[in-house]
Amino acid sequence: MSDQQQSISSDNDNADAEESDDLTDSETPVIANSGIEQLIQLLRRQYLRESNGNNGDKEKKKHTFWGTQPMPHERFSALEDAAEAGGKVDLVSNENSGITNLHAPIEPNKPKEELRQTPYNMPPGFEWTELDLFQGKDLNAVYELLRDNYVEDSSCKFRFDYSPDFLMWALTPPGFHAEYHLGVVSSKSKKLMGFISATPADIRVYSTKIPVAEINFLCVHKKLRSKRLAPVLIKEITRRVNHKGVFQAVYTAGLVIPVPVSTARYYHRTLEPKKLIEVGFCPLQPRMTMARTVKLYKLPTATSTPTLRPMTKDDLQSAHILLTKYLQKQQLAPVFSLEEFEHWFLPRSGVISSYVATNDAANPDKVTDMCSFYQLPSTIIGHPKYQTLSAAYCFYNVATTVKFKDLMHDLLILAKAENQDVVNALNVMDNEGTFQDLKFGIGDGQLQYYLYNWSCPTMEAKDIGLVLL
Repeated sequence: MSDQQQSISSDNDNADAEESDDLTDSETPVIANSGIEQLIQLLRRQYLRESNGNNGDKEKKKHTFWGTQPMPHERFSALEDAAEAGGKVDLVSNENSGITNLHAPIEPNKPKEELRQTPYNMPPGFEWTELDLFQGKDLNAVYELLRDNYVEDSSCKFRFDYSPDFLMWALTPPGFHAEYHLGVVSSKSKKLMGFISATPADIRVYSTKIPVAEINFLCVHKKLRSKRLAPVLIKEITRRVNHKGVFQAVYTAGLVIPVPVSTARYYHRTLEPKKLIEVGFCPLQPRMTMARTVKLYKLPTATSTPTLRPMTKDDLQSAHILLTKYLQKQQLAPVFSLEEFEHWFLPRSGVISSYVATNDAANPDKVTDMCSFYQLPSTIIGHPKYQTLSAAYCFYNVATTVKFKDLMHDLLILAKAENQDVVNALNVMDNEGTFQDLKFGIGDGQLQYYLYNWSCPTMEAKDIGLVLL
């Protein structure tokens, strides 16, 4: 994604400034210069920037690290050339992309004795460490490294703030491995200077179920960016995952690197326009007063879906069945066990919010509809009035007894009731069909999905049923 979000042309461009003008549901919102768009972009491209250095377009073109990885490179050149020429990167219909139809690993799995047995070498003065997140000292070290070095928007107004509770949720699902919480420390001070994580998961790619590692939170201290630690972190986490018998991974990035399987886009729905404008998250649009903007984004206080309420433990089995059935129509989707479903969806204050409805008269305990979002705030740097920007990210939503748009509208109401300032959503699954009516603004960048060491046909965003944190 680009560092700034493109303004959206709309009927509002011709509106006058009279506060008494009617605001209809057909008016399209305008969101520009979105700070969260910058954060998302920087987050997703950080590892690419570190692995390729700052050597300009020539170095970027070479992809000296990613070009050596087991990815379907035969389809990449056409995609990269189209992107650099300013053309549309169409993963699905590009006739010259050399898309392969083989559903298989690109490199075969190796027996353990053929794998590298020792960790990759660190530069002098640094050493590997495994973080025990159940120890407050280690968890706080990861939190502080990410807080101070992970991602900050170019205007230095906003910085992601992954809370310790969020990190525990994200990094300790059922079956997690402590050796996947990989750090680099200073040999002298023992201060954490770099981090990368992997979480084990099962996903389905078309009709094939495969075990994977979900790679996340690659972060190197700002003072060490010239040490080119990121490729070493990636190679070492890959080595450790391989020793567990797993040879595939899934990850996302904001830029096109070798080689995406699909592309999606973020959309943003303002909940607290006055605050967002005051902190510089987005501007007050020309010929729009603050009062009209607030009125445009106003939501009711009550949801419309009958019986909609927070998920409880009693709902887990039925909700798990509902989501599993829904995801069967997607071409890239997680395969949650019941234990994993409980971890990812049972509500945690300030981290994950999940709601269910039970609208089957013949079976009143059956979950018929569900919606969920996770919460990722950002610190607002140096503002005299506000310290935190609260953002909700759409997770997984299923509607069977109400319209999907109505369920998404209820999600906005619930997010606002939980004091969120903005809702972000990808155009995956059934989401995109609701965006215009619900006044989401489009981001001007794309989020690429990648499957490491796996070959398969590309797919459209609507066929993706996987949301990564």
